Amino acid sequence: MTALTLNLNSVIKLTREQFYQLCEENPDLKLERNAQGELIIMPPTGGETGKSNSAINAQIWFWNDQNQLGEVFDSSTGFTLPSGADRSPDVSWVEKSRWDALTKEQKEKFIPLCPDFVIEILSPNDSLKKTQNKMQEYIENGCRLGWLINRKKQEVEIYRPGQNMEVLKFPQTISGENVLPGFVLNIQLIW
Repeated sequence: MTALTLNLNSVIKLTREQFYQLCEENPDLKLERNAQGELIIMPPTGGETGKSNSAINAQIWFWNDQNQLGEVFDSSTGFTLPSGADRSPDVSWVEKSRWDALTKEQKEKFIPLCPDFVIEILSPNDSLKKTQNKMQEYIENGCRLGWLINRKKQEVEIYRPGQNMEVLKFPQTISGENVLPGFVLNIQLIW
């Protein structure tokens, strides 16, 4: 099952609050919204993708718990990007000072910023091109480091601002570079 995109703009243009309410009233649906206002209905992941997501999220969470440099979020967390898109990366991290600058209300709803770090895991049914475009969207909205993990090909695409995308083939580990200092993901756990 692939993601379904609904273009409702000719019928109704949802405000940020209306989109949030739609998501609240439909908790069984994973919804995103692109910068053009189109709704994207994301199907649930399969077991292998979910397992990989948990393994990655746990590694980042433990690193962050030791370093206290920010906050780690799972795939259910919504972010409203500066472009107006509402996205939910598989794994994301926000630097502490940016998180602390948000109000309590902002922390309770979709977070009104782009994460500093994101990971998307390509599910068997995901479109590579659409997911690459999503990664580029994160970078264009202020993300400082992004990883697109393709388990099938055992490749990781690394996205950084102002640089061409880099592809690592069959990596054993990946460094969090200066965004997640000292973090090294053991990617062998998800292949």
